Amino acid sequence: MALSTILFLCLIAFIAGYVDAVVGGGGLIQVPAGLIAMPTQAVSTVIGTLKVPSFIGTCFATYQYLQRVKIPFLRILLFTSIAFTAAFSGSLLLTRMSSQFMKPVIFFVLLAMAIYTFTKKDLGQSLRKDDIQFPMLKGILICLFIGFYDGFIGPGAGSLFVLAFIAILGYDFMQASAHAKIVNLSTNLGSLILFIGKGVILWPVAIPMSICNAVGGFFGSRMALKKGNQFIRKIFLIVIVATLLRLGYDVFLH
Repeated sequence: MALSTILFLCLIAFIAGYVDAVVGGGGLIQVPAGLIAMPTQAVSTVIGTLKVPSFIGTCFATYQYLQRVKIPFLRILLFTSIAFTAAFSGSLLLTRMSSQFMKPVIFFVLLAMAIYTFTKKDLGQSLRKDDIQFPMLKGILICLFIGFYDGFIGPGAGSLFVLAFIAILGYDFMQASAHAKIVNLSTNLGSLILFIGKGVILWPVAIPMSICNAVGGFFGSRMALKKGNQFIRKIFLIVIVATLLRLGYDVFLH
């Protein structure tokens, strides 16, 4: 692979790591760029290779969040276990069939997310605990469904986790982002183990991208922790709109 291609992917990895650390959705930047830059590779090879920088970058971002946000150990252990298993299953399915039929469904889900977030100005600005019933069960279902989606398709999963934790479990943006980072770490690990076992990862591309993604994740998480909920909400809306444009192109024009 040409050096210029690897350098381009490293730049993309840095940007994706920054965005992913703030509010998730780094895959929306990384995956299309990877598919464009590696057109001769199988989709499973491209996705598998990109899972490496996603995992490493999320590790660094997660560490930054855990320095400032307190998360109950047993809750997150349960969430990550469910998400890990679901993502592994999704990635296994990806190696056996096309994910094209899911894109229209995800497009309309994201459209609803964007409208919901934009119209509810106070969404995710404070913790909401008084009207939540069965929080653990709802958390398990969130991790099961979005974890499977992350392993099967991937892009936008971080944003889906954030919105689900806010709208369903009542977290603010800071808590939701911290939880999403850790759960997303487990989904990336589940997929990564599957792809390593299949031997599809291009390590000469994955390693330099991982370094750049980690640097981006470091700066992104520090900015999110410094700026707070309003900053995360703005980036969240930008990422959702970008996702809609990307998926809309795939579904209706491409």
